[in-house]
Amino acid sequence: MSTDDPRLRDIIGKNLNQPAVQLLGFPSDEGVIINGGRPGASKAPQLIYDELLKLTPHPVHIDRHTKLLKKTESLTHLNCSRDLSADQENLGESTAGFLSDQVLPVILGGGHETAFGHFLGYAKSTRPVNIVNIDAHADVREFKNGKPHSGSPFRQAIEHQSGMCRSYNVYGLNPASVSAGHLAFVRKQGNAVFEQSISADAILNRLNLFDEESIMVTMDMDAVRQADAPGVSAPNASGISKDDWLKLAYGFGNHPKVTSFDLCEVNPEFDRDNQTVKLAALTVWYFLLGVALR
Repeated sequence: MSTDDPRLRDIIGKNLNQPAVQLLGFPSDEGVIINGGRPGASKAPQLIYDELLKLTPHPVHIDRHTKLLKKTESLTHLNCSRDLSADQENLGESTAGFLSDQVLPVILGGGHETAFGHFLGYAKSTRPVNIVNIDAHADVREFKNGKPHSGSPFRQAIEHQSGMCRSYNVYGLNPASVSAGHLAFVRKQGNAVFEQSISADAILNRLNLFDEESIMVTMDMDAVRQADAPGVSAPNASGISKDDWLKLAYGFGNHPKVTSFDLCEVNPEFDRDNQTVKLAALTVWYFLLGVALR
């Protein structure tokens, strides 16, 4: 390691006596396939992590950023069997364990079926949670041929028998990609906001949280306009800017009630010069910076 030019590969996981963050890969796009989308998101977790390792800690906040990164466990991949429900249960078990140990899981998908497995961590540990989703789509569809998929995770969470989903809130919706019925369904559960300049504070301050409730954040890369993020499962011709996206990632990381995070729908098969993968890595970097500066 160069002492005047450190990279995250030189720092992550160097002080795990008291781990604070766990990076977890969920390389599944079975839900995307069931939903009729473009496969390829299963290849994203390792590629995002590889790009993350090339970055430097923040030069102004290097002490606090480095301190957190040293307490961040390197990427562990969960095995995905293509039995989607079983894979989601497995992700839920892992997430529940980290939450119980007060370790913040940062989950790299995979398709947005990742989010239901992520939620199951709260259900399995009986922790009430408010879900915040940044997404062009509401993702509250019914099952297809009796199977869950990348478009159904939040209906599954809302209707889960545990009752641990206290609210569902989605921001960045593309109005040309959301049915009136799905919009009405979401608005009964929480907030639904179309594409606009949005901030993490504005989002999180709208949540009516009780003391025991946490916030689960999930960010779907297809909320970002296609010019900034071409490599996704469902490209977005409009969408929010990469600048707004990165500010959101930092703001979510900085909020003490946010206890877990996932990033989904990066599809390297359709990327351009690793542009979207690099943006995804920077998203994780900004989220971890926010956590470090809490």
